[in-house]
Amino acid sequence: MTGPSVNGPTLFDAAPPALADERLALLVLRFTTQLGPRRIEGLRRHFGSAVAVLQAPGRALREVSGLDSRSVAALGDARAQGQAHTRAQTELARTQAEGVTLLFRGLPGYPAALNALGDPPPVLWVRGDLPELPEVPRAIGMVGTRAASPHGAAFTRMLAADLARAGVVVVSGLARGIDTAAHGAAVEAGGLSIAVLGSAVDVIYPSENRALAERLILVSESPLGTRPAQHLFPERNRLIAALSAGTVVVEGERRSGSLITATHALECGRTVFAVPGRAGDPRAAGPHQLLRDGAVLTESAADVLTELGWGAAPPAPLPDLPPEQARVLAALHEPRTLDDLQTLTGLPLSEVQTALVLLQLLGLTEEVGGRWVRR
Repeated sequence: MTGPSVNGPTLFDAAPPALADERLALLVLRFTTQLGPRRIEGLRRHFGSAVAVLQAPGRALREVSGLDSRSVAALGDARAQGQAHTRAQTELARTQAEGVTLLFRGLPGYPAALNALGDPPPVLWVRGDLPELPEVPRAIGMVGTRAASPHGAAFTRMLAADLARAGVVVVSGLARGIDTAAHGAAVEAGGLSIAVLGSAVDVIYPSENRALAERLILVSESPLGTRPAQHLFPERNRLIAALSAGTVVVEGERRSGSLITATHALECGRTVFAVPGRAGDPRAAGPHQLLRDGAVLTESAADVLTELGWGAAPPAPLPDLPPEQARVLAALHEPRTLDDLQTLTGLPLSEVQTALVLLQLLGLTEEVGGRWVRR
Protein backbone atom coordinates (compact mmCIF):
# COMPACT_ATOMS: atom_id res chain seq x y z
CA MET A 1 0.00 0.00 0.00
CA THR A 2 1.81 3.13 -1.19
CA GLY A 3 1.15 6.79 -1.71
CA PRO A 4 2.77 9.37 -3.97
CA SER A 5 6.52 9.67 -3.50
CA VAL A 6 7.69 13.27 -3.24
CA ASN A 7 10.51 13.44 -0.72
CA GLY A 8 11.42 9.75 -0.43
CA PRO A 9 9.37 6.80 0.86
CA THR A 10 5.88 7.57 2.01
CA LEU A 11 4.48 6.71 5.40
CA PHE A 12 3.16 3.43 3.98
CA ASP A 13 5.92 2.31 1.56
CA ALA A 14 7.44 -0.04 4.14
CA ALA A 15 4.11 -1.93 4.10
CA PRO A 16 3.81 -2.55 7.88
CA PRO A 17 0.73 -4.39 9.22
CA ALA A 18 -2.58 -2.64 8.59
CA LEU A 19 -2.99 -1.67 12.23
CA ALA A 20 0.37 0.15 12.26
CA ASP A 21 -0.60 1.90 9.04
CA GLU A 22 -3.83 3.14 10.61
CA ARG A 23 -2.04 4.44 13.70
CA LEU A 24 0.47 6.37 11.64
CA ALA A 25 -2.25 7.75 9.40
CA LEU A 26 -4.23 8.94 12.42
CA LEU A 27 -1.14 10.69 13.73
CA VAL A 28 -0.73 12.45 10.38
CA LEU A 29 -4.36 13.60 10.54
CA ARG A 30 -3.82 14.81 14.11
CA PHE A 31 -1.02 17.08 12.85
CA THR A 32 -2.95 18.27 9.80
CA THR A 33 -4.00 21.90 10.21
CA GLN A 34 -7.70 22.74 10.00
CA LEU A 35 -8.71 19.31 11.36
CA GLY A 36 -10.15 18.94 14.86
CA PRO A 37 -11.32 15.75 16.61
CA ARG A 38 -14.84 15.84 15.17
CA ARG A 39 -13.68 16.42 11.61
CA ILE A 40 -11.03 13.70 11.80
CA GLU A 41 -13.58 11.17 13.05
CA GLY A 42 -16.11 12.27 10.43
CA LEU A 43 -13.56 11.81 7.65
CA ARG A 44 -12.52 8.42 8.94
CA ARG A 45 -16.14 7.25 9.07
CA HIS A 46 -16.80 8.64 5.58
CA PHE A 47 -13.84 6.92 3.91
CA GLY A 48 -13.66 3.88 6.22
CA SER A 49 -10.19 4.45 7.71
CA ALA A 50 -7.55 7.10 8.31
CA VAL A 51 -5.38 5.47 5.66
CA ALA A 52 -8.19 5.86 3.14
CA VAL A 53 -8.56 9.54 4.06
CA LEU A 54 -4.90 10.19 3.19
CA GLN A 55 -5.25 8.26 -0.05
CA ALA A 56 -8.47 10.00 -1.13
CA PRO A 57 -8.12 12.25 -4.20
CA GLY A 58 -8.95 15.92 -3.90
CA ARG A 59 -12.17 15.43 -5.87
CA ALA A 60 -13.48 12.94 -3.29
CA LEU A 61 -12.45 15.23 -0.41
CA ARG A 62 -14.27 18.21 -1.92
CA GLU A 63 -17.46 16.14 -1.99
CA VAL A 64 -17.40 15.63 1.79
CA SER A 65 -20.09 17.73 3.47
CA GLY A 66 -18.69 20.50 5.65
CA LEU A 67 -15.09 20.17 4.47
CA ASP A 68 -13.92 23.62 3.35
CA SER A 69 -11.24 24.44 0.80
CA ARG A 70 -8.57 25.11 3.43
CA SER A 71 -9.10 21.66 4.97
CA VAL A 72 -8.94 20.04 1.53
CA ALA A 73 -5.67 21.89 0.85
CA ALA A 74 -4.24 20.81 4.22
CA LEU A 75 -5.11 17.18 3.48
CA GLY A 76 -3.47 17.51 0.10
CA ASP A 77 -0.30 18.70 1.81
CA ALA A 78 -0.45 15.75 4.20
CA ARG A 79 -0.92 13.36 1.28
CA ALA A 80 2.12 14.89 -0.42
CA GLN A 81 4.27 14.22 2.67
CA GLY A 82 4.24 17.77 3.87
CA GLN A 83 4.60 19.17 7.37
CA ALA A 84 2.01 16.91 9.00
CA HIS A 85 3.74 13.84 7.59
CA THR A 86 7.11 15.00 8.93
CA ARG A 87 5.70 15.87 12.37
CA ALA A 88 4.02 12.48 12.64
CA GLN A 89 7.21 10.59 11.88
CA THR A 90 9.20 12.77 14.30
CA GLU A 91 6.61 12.38 17.06
CA LEU A 92 6.49 8.62 16.65
CA ALA A 93 10.28 8.40 17.00
CA ARG A 94 10.27 10.66 20.07
CA THR A 95 7.52 8.77 21.87
CA GLN A 96 9.27 5.47 21.26
CA ALA A 97 12.56 6.89 22.55
CA GLU A 98 10.95 8.36 25.69
CA GLY A 99 8.76 5.40 26.59
CA VAL A 100 5.49 7.24 25.90
CA THR A 101 2.51 5.25 24.60
CA LEU A 102 0.22 6.56 21.87
CA LEU A 103 -3.42 5.46 21.96
CA PHE A 104 -5.69 6.01 18.96
CA ARG A 105 -9.45 6.40 18.90
CA GLY A 106 -11.16 3.33 17.50
CA LEU A 107 -8.11 1.11 17.96
CA PRO A 108 -7.20 -1.33 20.77
CA GLY A 109 -6.18 0.22 24.08
CA TYR A 110 -8.07 3.49 23.69
CA PRO A 111 -10.23 4.21 26.80
CA ALA A 112 -13.87 3.41 26.04
CA ALA A 113 -14.83 5.91 28.75
CA LEU A 114 -13.94 8.76 26.38
CA ASN A 115 -16.76 7.73 24.06
CA ALA A 116 -19.00 9.72 26.40
CA LEU A 117 -17.53 12.89 24.88
CA GLY A 118 -18.82 14.52 21.74
CA ASP A 119 -15.24 15.11 20.61
CA PRO A 120 -12.89 12.42 21.97
CA PRO A 121 -9.27 13.19 21.04
CA PRO A 122 -8.06 11.14 18.08
CA VAL A 123 -4.73 10.51 19.80
CA LEU A 124 -3.73 10.25 23.47
CA TRP A 125 -0.22 10.46 24.85
CA VAL A 126 0.23 8.27 27.95
CA ARG A 127 3.14 7.81 30.32
CA GLY A 128 2.66 4.83 32.62
CA ASP A 129 0.40 1.79 32.59
CA LEU A 130 -3.10 3.09 31.96
CA PRO A 131 -5.69 0.68 33.38
CA GLU A 132 -8.67 -0.41 31.32
CA LEU A 133 -11.28 2.32 31.47
CA PRO A 134 -14.59 0.93 30.16
CA GLU A 135 -17.68 2.97 29.31
CA VAL A 136 -18.36 3.46 33.05
CA PRO A 137 -14.95 3.22 34.70
CA ARG A 138 -14.31 2.50 38.37
CA ALA A 139 -12.68 5.89 38.64
CA ILE A 140 -13.54 9.18 40.33
CA GLY A 141 -12.43 12.66 39.34
CA MET A 142 -11.45 14.95 42.20
CA VAL A 143 -11.09 18.65 41.48
CA GLY A 144 -11.04 21.93 43.34
CA THR A 145 -9.31 25.21 43.86
CA ARG A 146 -5.56 25.71 43.67
CA ALA A 147 -5.84 27.88 46.81
CA ALA A 148 -7.20 25.08 48.97
CA SER A 149 -8.02 25.69 52.63
CA PRO A 150 -6.32 23.46 55.22
CA HIS A 151 -9.67 21.78 55.86
CA GLY A 152 -10.31 21.26 52.14
CA ALA A 153 -6.86 19.75 51.58
CA ALA A 154 -7.21 17.47 54.62
CA PHE A 155 -10.67 16.30 53.54
CA THR A 156 -9.38 15.65 50.02
CA ARG A 157 -6.52 13.51 51.33
CA MET A 158 -8.92 11.49 53.46
CA LEU A 159 -11.45 11.00 50.65
CA ALA A 160 -8.85 10.10 48.02
CA ALA A 161 -7.14 7.61 50.33
CA ASP A 162 -10.41 5.91 51.23
CA LEU A 163 -11.46 5.69 47.59
CA ALA A 164 -8.08 4.29 46.61
CA ARG A 165 -8.33 1.62 49.30
CA ALA A 166 -11.73 0.69 47.82
CA GLY A 167 -10.05 0.03 44.48
CA VAL A 168 -11.16 3.28 42.85
CA VAL A 169 -8.80 5.08 40.47
CA VAL A 170 -8.46 8.76 41.41
CA VAL A 171 -8.34 11.14 38.43
CA SER A 172 -7.31 14.78 38.66
CA GLY A 173 -5.34 17.48 36.88
CA LEU A 174 -2.02 17.77 38.81
CA ALA A 175 -2.70 21.42 39.69
CA ARG A 176 -1.72 22.89 43.02
CA GLY A 177 -4.13 22.56 45.93
CA ILE A 178 -6.94 20.01 45.76
CA ASP A 179 -5.52 18.15 42.72
CA THR A 180 -2.14 17.65 44.37
CA ALA A 181 -3.73 16.49 47.64
CA ALA A 182 -5.91 13.96 45.79
CA HIS A 183 -3.09 12.46 43.72
CA GLY A 184 -0.69 12.25 46.65
CA ALA A 185 -3.13 10.60 49.06
CA ALA A 186 -4.30 8.06 46.48
CA VAL A 187 -0.83 6.75 45.69
CA GLU A 188 0.25 6.85 49.34
CA ALA A 189 -2.75 4.61 50.10
CA GLY A 190 -1.48 2.13 47.51
CA GLY A 191 -3.94 3.07 44.76
CA LEU A 192 -3.71 4.28 41.18
CA SER A 193 -4.05 7.91 40.20
CA ILE A 194 -4.30 9.41 36.71
CA ALA A 195 -3.17 12.97 36.05
CA VAL A 196 -4.68 14.56 32.95
CA LEU A 197 -2.40 17.40 31.91
CA GLY A 198 -2.87 20.76 30.26
CA SER A 199 0.58 20.25 28.75
CA ALA A 200 2.53 17.35 27.27
CA VAL A 201 3.33 14.31 29.42
CA ASP A 202 7.00 15.33 29.31
CA VAL A 203 6.28 18.87 30.53
CA ILE A 204 5.23 18.75 34.20
CA TYR A 205 3.32 21.76 35.48
CA PRO A 206 3.61 23.00 38.16
CA SER A 207 7.29 22.05 38.35
CA GLU A 208 7.13 21.29 42.09
CA ASN A 209 4.97 18.27 41.25
CA ARG A 210 7.66 16.51 39.22
CA ALA A 211 8.41 13.98 41.97
CA LEU A 212 4.69 13.31 42.44
CA ALA A 213 4.21 12.90 38.68
CA GLU A 214 6.69 10.02 38.71
CA ARG A 215 4.16 8.05 40.79
CA LEU A 216 1.17 8.83 38.56
CA ILE A 217 -0.20 7.73 35.20
CA LEU A 218 0.06 10.77 32.94
CA VAL A 219 -2.39 11.45 30.10
CA SER A 220 -2.50 14.27 27.57
CA GLU A 221 -3.94 15.00 24.15
CA SER A 222 -0.98 17.27 23.34
CA PRO A 223 2.23 16.27 21.52
CA LEU A 224 5.53 16.00 23.36
CA GLY A 225 7.08 19.33 24.27
CA THR A 226 3.77 21.22 24.49
CA ARG A 227 3.94 23.89 27.19
CA PRO A 228 0.95 24.60 29.46
CA ALA A 229 -1.44 27.11 27.92
CA GLN A 230 -4.72 28.62 29.07
CA HIS A 231 -6.80 27.08 26.29
CA LEU A 232 -5.52 23.59 27.10
CA PHE A 233 -6.96 23.46 30.62
CA PRO A 234 -10.68 23.39 29.65
CA GLU A 235 -9.80 20.60 27.21
CA ARG A 236 -8.06 18.76 30.04
CA ASN A 237 -11.12 19.21 32.28
CA ARG A 238 -13.41 17.43 29.83
CA LEU A 239 -11.07 14.43 29.82
CA ILE A 240 -11.06 14.28 33.63
CA ALA A 241 -14.86 14.22 33.56
CA ALA A 242 -15.12 11.53 30.88
CA LEU A 243 -12.48 9.23 32.38
CA SER A 244 -14.43 9.12 35.66
CA ALA A 245 -17.79 7.65 36.64
CA GLY A 246 -18.32 10.78 38.73
CA THR A 247 -16.54 13.98 39.69
CA VAL A 248 -16.15 15.30 43.24
CA VAL A 249 -15.80 19.07 43.62
CA VAL A 250 -14.20 19.87 46.97
CA GLU A 251 -13.66 23.64 46.84
CA GLY A 252 -14.01 26.23 44.12
CA GLU A 253 -15.59 29.55 43.30
CA ARG A 254 -18.71 29.78 41.16
CA ARG A 255 -16.65 30.57 38.08
CA SER A 256 -13.79 28.14 38.17
CA GLY A 257 -12.26 25.24 36.30
CA SER A 258 -13.77 22.89 38.87
CA LEU A 259 -17.29 23.84 37.86
CA ILE A 260 -16.34 23.54 34.20
CA THR A 261 -15.30 19.96 34.94
CA ALA A 262 -18.62 19.37 36.71
CA THR A 263 -20.47 20.70 33.65
CA HIS A 264 -18.54 18.33 31.39
CA ALA A 265 -19.37 15.47 33.78
CA LEU A 266 -23.08 16.18 33.44
CA GLU A 267 -22.77 16.38 29.66
CA CYS A 268 -21.11 12.95 29.72
CA GLY A 269 -23.94 11.51 31.81
CA ARG A 270 -21.68 11.22 34.85
CA THR A 271 -22.56 11.90 38.50
CA VAL A 272 -21.49 15.14 40.18
CA PHE A 273 -20.58 15.10 43.87
CA ALA A 274 -20.01 18.23 45.96
CA VAL A 275 -18.44 18.72 49.37
CA PRO A 276 -20.17 21.35 51.54
CA GLY A 277 -17.99 24.11 52.91
CA ARG A 278 -18.29 27.04 55.27
CA ALA A 279 -20.94 29.64 54.64
CA GLY A 280 -19.40 32.84 53.34
CA ASP A 281 -16.17 31.21 52.14
CA PRO A 282 -15.79 31.96 48.40
CA ARG A 283 -14.21 28.52 48.01
CA ALA A 284 -17.51 26.98 49.14
CA ALA A 285 -19.60 28.93 46.64
CA GLY A 286 -19.04 26.51 43.77
CA PRO A 287 -19.88 23.29 45.67
CA HIS A 288 -22.89 24.96 47.29
CA GLN A 289 -24.20 25.98 43.88
CA LEU A 290 -23.76 22.42 42.65
CA LEU A 291 -25.64 21.11 45.69
CA ARG A 292 -28.51 23.47 44.95
CA ASP A 293 -28.51 22.14 41.40
CA GLY A 294 -28.79 18.52 42.56
CA ALA A 295 -25.21 17.31 43.11
CA VAL A 296 -24.73 14.48 45.60
CA LEU A 297 -23.76 15.82 49.03
CA THR A 298 -20.44 14.21 49.90
CA GLU A 299 -18.99 13.89 53.41
CA SER A 300 -17.13 10.60 53.04
CA ALA A 301 -16.09 7.93 50.56
CA ALA A 302 -19.20 5.99 51.54
CA ASP A 303 -21.36 8.68 49.92
CA VAL A 304 -19.57 8.18 46.61
CA LEU A 305 -19.43 4.39 46.74
CA THR A 306 -23.08 4.04 47.75
CA GLU A 307 -24.32 6.45 45.07
CA LEU A 308 -22.50 4.52 42.35
CA GLY A 309 -23.39 1.09 43.73
CA TRP A 310 -19.78 0.14 44.41
CA GLY A 311 -20.28 -1.09 47.99
CA ALA A 312 -18.88 0.24 51.26
CA ALA A 313 -15.39 1.60 51.78
CA PRO A 314 -13.01 -0.87 53.44
CA PRO A 315 -11.71 0.13 56.86
CA ALA A 316 -8.42 1.96 56.79
CA PRO A 317 -5.48 -0.12 58.00
CA LEU A 318 -4.66 0.73 61.60
CA PRO A 319 -1.19 0.67 63.09
CA ASP A 320 -0.50 -1.30 66.27
CA LEU A 321 -1.93 1.18 68.77
CA PRO A 322 -3.26 1.08 72.32
CA PRO A 323 -7.02 0.34 72.31
CA GLU A 324 -8.13 3.91 73.09
CA GLN A 325 -6.03 5.41 70.30
CA ALA A 326 -7.11 2.74 67.82
CA ARG A 327 -10.77 3.38 68.65
CA VAL A 328 -10.40 7.13 68.13
CA LEU A 329 -8.47 6.71 64.86
CA ALA A 330 -11.03 4.25 63.51
CA ALA A 331 -13.78 6.83 64.15
CA LEU A 332 -11.97 9.38 61.99
CA HIS A 333 -13.15 8.03 58.62
CA GLU A 334 -14.50 11.58 58.21
CA PRO A 335 -13.83 14.87 60.05
CA ARG A 336 -15.10 14.75 63.65
CA THR A 337 -15.47 17.16 66.55
CA LEU A 338 -14.46 16.19 70.09
CA ASP A 339 -18.10 15.67 70.98
CA ASP A 340 -18.55 13.41 67.94
CA LEU A 341 -15.57 11.31 68.95
CA GLN A 342 -16.72 10.99 72.53
CA THR A 343 -20.13 9.77 71.36
CA LEU A 344 -18.76 7.36 68.75
CA THR A 345 -16.04 5.82 70.91
CA GLY A 346 -17.85 5.82 74.25
CA LEU A 347 -14.66 7.06 75.90
CA PRO A 348 -14.49 9.84 78.50
CA LEU A 349 -13.66 13.22 76.99
CA SER A 350 -10.28 13.32 78.74
CA GLU A 351 -9.28 9.99 77.20
CA VAL A 352 -10.37 11.15 73.76
CA GLN A 353 -8.27 14.28 74.11
CA THR A 354 -5.24 12.32 75.29
CA ALA A 355 -5.60 9.86 72.43
CA LEU A 356 -5.81 12.69 69.89
CA VAL A 357 -2.67 14.35 71.21
CA LEU A 358 -0.73 11.07 71.01
CA LEU A 359 -2.07 10.33 67.53
CA GLN A 360 -1.10 13.82 66.43
CA LEU A 361 2.44 13.26 67.71
CA LEU A 362 2.57 10.09 65.64
CA GLY A 363 1.54 12.10 62.58
CA LEU A 364 -1.74 10.19 62.20
CA THR A 365 -4.21 13.00 62.91
CA GLU A 366 -4.48 16.76 62.75
CA GLU A 367 -6.99 19.39 63.78
CA VAL A 368 -8.46 21.48 60.97
CA GLY A 369 -11.04 24.16 61.62
CA GLY A 370 -12.21 22.73 64.92
CA ARG A 371 -12.53 19.18 63.60
CA TRP A 372 -10.12 16.28 63.77
CA VAL A 373 -9.15 14.43 60.60
CA ARG A 374 -7.03 11.42 59.79
CA ARG A 375 -3.83 12.23 57.91
